[in-house]
Amino acid sequence: MIATVWRFHVHSESAKAFERIYGPHGDWARLFARAEGYSGTELLRLDGDELVYLTIDRWYSASDYERAKLDLDSEIGELDLRCEDYTSEETWLGIHTVLG
Repeated sequence: MIATVWRFHVHSESAKAFERIYGPHGDWARLFARAEGYSGTELLRLDGDELVYLTIDRWYSASDYERAKLDLDSEIGELDLRCEDYTSEETWLGIHTVLG
């Protein structure tokens, strides 16, 4: 099992919309659920700075994640474009191995 992790700095006026779209039942999770090997999404907000979030998407393998990126490329691009005004910064934190 692997997890892909992103950090976002969100505009205050966009926080609720961001949480809805990036949350475990949001638009991103529904898109990824169409791909083989997707296992769920978590959305975390940083204590002490409620405009900094992490998304953690779990996949059964790195190859599942890579295949999903290829298979869903156009939809990912469209959703990413639709969401870009919600954030002032988006940082890829990498692929992580889930332990345990």
